[in-house]
Amino acid sequence: MLLDNEEKAMLDGAHGTAKRKAMELLVKYGNALGAEKLIKTDNVVGTVGMATPFVRDYALKPGGLDAAFSEFNLDSDETIETPEFEAFTCQVIHGIDTEHWEQQGGAKEVADLQKRGEAHFGRRGVNMMGTCTPYQVGNVPVMGQHCAWMESSAVVYCNSVLGARTNTEGRESTGAASVTARIPYWGLHIPENRSATHRIDVEFDVDDMMDWGLLGYWVGHVVQDDIPLLAGVKSQPNMMKLKHFGAAAASSGGVELFHIPGATPEATSIEAITRPGRALATLKYGAKERREAYDMLNAGAHEKKVDFIMLGCPHDSIEQIRRAAQLLDGKHIDPSVQLWIFTPRSIKSVADRSGYTKIIRDAGAWLMSDTCPAIGRVAPKGTKVVATDSAKQSHYLPAILGVEAWFGSIEECVDAALTGRWNGGLK
Repeated sequence: MLLDNEEKAMLDGAHGTAKRKAMELLVKYGNALGAEKLIKTDNVVGTVGMATPFVRDYALKPGGLDAAFSEFNLDSDETIETPEFEAFTCQVIHGIDTEHWEQQGGAKEVADLQKRGEAHFGRRGVNMMGTCTPYQVGNVPVMGQHCAWMESSAVVYCNSVLGARTNTEGRESTGAASVTARIPYWGLHIPENRSATHRIDVEFDVDDMMDWGLLGYWVGHVVQDDIPLLAGVKSQPNMMKLKHFGAAAASSGGVELFHIPGATPEATSIEAITRPGRALATLKYGAKERREAYDMLNAGAHEKKVDFIMLGCPHDSIEQIRRAAQLLDGKHIDPSVQLWIFTPRSIKSVADRSGYTKIIRDAGAWLMSDTCPAIGRVAPKGTKVVATDSAKQSHYLPAILGVEAWFGSIEECVDAALTGRWNGGLK
């Protein structure tokens, strides 16, 4: 791998032990990937303060949070004092909501440790956004900007909707990028690797949130980790629909980038996002494929009586919270169920001030932040059957929590919360 003089100095230890360890990690990582060089980045989304059990064990040992950072972000057995971060860095989603830890079945000492971690790493330059949707709360890289982001739904949004460039990074590579402001130049950082591989002719009129989730789930299933181009989309998708599409496609497959002419920035034309001389695999999405996606998402659900309704994966926007509040206004959920809605904490503050949080609480539901059931492995005690408007959660929760999961619209999910039963279905 070719290193510039500044990178060589970091590798030689001229800029301290932390940067040396970080550079050693990046060089090994880049060599394994076949990267010829590193690229500068000033936008990192990673995790340095999540209160998960394996990190917590390290944080409670001698060396504390520095030891945890050294082990899990620099892959170092040696405890190194956490340095000031070189790159602009945001904390992705956490493992627990430190305000609602008790409701989530957590422990006070875990919430306290997370708060201590937030203060420790925040002083060193980590912005504690605590969300899988950093683009909703201020981290909006520009088209062509090189980033180092974690979290599959965030990565696919960053690449596709914003036109920035990132691969799906891990805890260690984002930690090293934060310290050095470098990441290996490979994969989707390289322009020619961003061309479409599949053309999906969308013959069914996809408009509402549920249908964008179904389309994403089917597309991810058929293209896996390739790059789809959606042709024939009739309605203009907004941020909420695109985040649900991307999250679903990144769950059933490994989609990190998609193109929609007229909606995503690199897709100024079909010619702009296709490689000359390379034929696209062409597929169609119609009523039959829509039914296939719905059946896949609900394949493991049988019991109509639900225990837990979960909204907000990826984290809800203020528009989605308002819609939930409208559906719940003046009503109360069934006493046999719980309804949790997840959003970034800064958006929750807007919901608090707008009166939506009070409507939700008056209905017996909760508006939570910082985590989700899949990441935090949090759910009401005794949960066996979940209803959710998230294709991602419907995909992962059966394996993670051992539950049945129904997928449907927000209206169907709120109805399940009010009645205690799943009454949804594909219309």
